[in-house]
Amino acid sequence: MEKRLTRGDYLFSLIIVFMLVCIAGAFFYGVKIGREKTETKYAIIMKNQEEAARKPGAYDQQHLVSFYHSVLVPYREFQLKWFDQLKQLDQGSPSVDPSDVMKDLSRLAAQKMETAFNVPMPATSPLLVEAQQNYMKSMQLFSDTLKKFQSKANGMPIHTLLSELEKDSFLAEAKRFALQGQQQYYAAMTKWNETINPNVPGLDQLGKSPLTMKEWAQMSLIVKNNATANLVLNSRQFTAVYPQDITVRIEELIASGQAKKMNLNDIPAMIDTLLGTNAVRPGDFIQRKQKYFGNETLPQLPFFSEQ
Repeated sequence: MEKRLTRGDYLFSLIIVFMLVCIAGAFFYGVKIGREKTETKYAIIMKNQEEAARKPGAYDQQHLVSFYHSVLVPYREFQLKWFDQLKQLDQGSPSVDPSDVMKDLSRLAAQKMETAFNVPMPATSPLLVEAQQNYMKSMQLFSDTLKKFQSKANGMPIHTLLSELEKDSFLAEAKRFALQGQQQYYAAMTKWNETINPNVPGLDQLGKSPLTMKEWAQMSLIVKNNATANLVLNSRQFTAVYPQDITVRIEELIASGQAKKMNLNDIPAMIDTLLGTNAVRPGDFIQRKQKYFGNETLPQLPFFSEQ
């Protein structure tokens, strides 16, 4: 014989349902409040950065040069060593010991992080402050993660080691931090350019997606470099070339008509093709800049004029 629910049972069930509805409502209300607080905090940060950028000298050339020598050069030394050592491992060089490679790279990353840390960036240049922090985070993650690989590097085949390095989530994050720092540095150069010319050509095209050849053509060189740094960050393409090396090869691809022949209709597709086929080399910008960008304005930084 089935037991019928009493009035008390119904009342208890209604109370439970009511409580669940209240809990759900409170949860979603909390999410809404949290999102609004985050958006407000982010808006304040962005406003402060914009105000700082408008101050005289916020992104002057001296700051860009200081960042170049104190942060970018040390990082670059580690980055080039990273790619060189991976290449030697991949080629099976008998003189290269995998465990020693991991140890040396870990130590080098830690050393370069200390170098980058020792020169503070001015608070009036928030993009440079954040770029420095991201490069240091990158080197710290490289150092810590490679140290862990040191003990097991000799216990696995080289191709397995390289595969593990490629898919390691901590190393992927280290690369992302580096690309973020790079993007912020090139954005700071654009800010510097605005102090010289408030109407920088193509600045309003930076946020377009996908970036077309028509929009690209409207940009000055410094904005094109900024756009390239943005796109490389978005696609997480960690390479040994600078954004300006990619920029000049894009320019060459368009000018020669090869972009149309290859049915490459936007800039992201060109970058993917160029980097995917190893068609960009360090120093490409120096070799070709006079042909494509002879009269463009750039800050006086060594990597725009020296091999």
